[in-house]
Amino acid sequence: MNIARTALLIAALTALFLSVGYLLGGQSGALIAFLIALAMNGWAYWNSDRAVLRMHQARPVTRAEAPELVGLVEQLARNAGLPMPKVYLLETSQPNAFATGRNPEHAAVAVTRGLIQACTREELAGVIAHELAHIKHHDTLTMTITATLAGAIGFLAQFAFFMPRGDDRNNPLGMVGTLLVMILAPLAAMLVQMAISRTREFAADRLGAEIVGQPLWLAQALAKIEQLAGGVVNGPAERNPASAHLFIINPLHMGGVDGLFRTHPPTAERIRRLQALAAGAGPGRARGPWG
Repeated sequence: MNIARTALLIAALTALFLSVGYLLGGQSGALIAFLIALAMNGWAYWNSDRAVLRMHQARPVTRAEAPELVGLVEQLARNAGLPMPKVYLLETSQPNAFATGRNPEHAAVAVTRGLIQACTREELAGVIAHELAHIKHHDTLTMTITATLAGAIGFLAQFAFFMPRGDDRNNPLGMVGTLLVMILAPLAAMLVQMAISRTREFAADRLGAEIVGQPLWLAQALAKIEQLAGGVVNGPAERNPASAHLFIINPLHMGGVDGLFRTHPPTAERIRRLQALAAGAGPGRARGPWG
């Protein structure tokens, strides 16, 4: 169900992108939109992982430098049937984590210094398992594509402002229609992107709990991160808000923004589902990440 819903939402986002191109420039506008999407997604496929790691000032860590962290990632990756991802550290005191990479063979897991300091080994295992679930589901690529498409829609809408108005034969809309597209298209793209992100978070929570074998470890980690993250500013994330959906908990200070515009599902609901999963699994089915 989650996979079908994600595919439907990506199709909707792609259709919205091509429609914006057509509405702003007719058939030639749709063709330009298609070429832009093709180029941006091609770039994102090959370069997005390095770009996001650079923007968050992540640095690689080795087994010699962090034997417990690297060993835990290795054991959980083995549980998940995944190749060993690269491990990165973000020097911020906000507890958080994300995964990136175009496929499981070219993946990375990044955790913050604050996460290592705040979480127990079991809670850290739950968080890492969640990120490995994103890799196993290819969510890192899915979210890169959706972010790229959403950004491209915003680019087209801004570009429309500079389009010549003297001859509107290629533009099926008048001035008022063009202005509406400029305002509403980026908003619609953002809402679809957030719906995809929320869907993938629930799926990653479930698979992550299966990988680690203890749903409550992830539930406890989510509660702790939610409590602590709001009081710590994540500078790189605040400067690059488009990457907020990658993190296990929203790293931004949202203030009074309505939940409709949040990139993550409510943490309380995620915890409730994990608790229900733990209750249904029964005590005899739990296993540790090193077992």
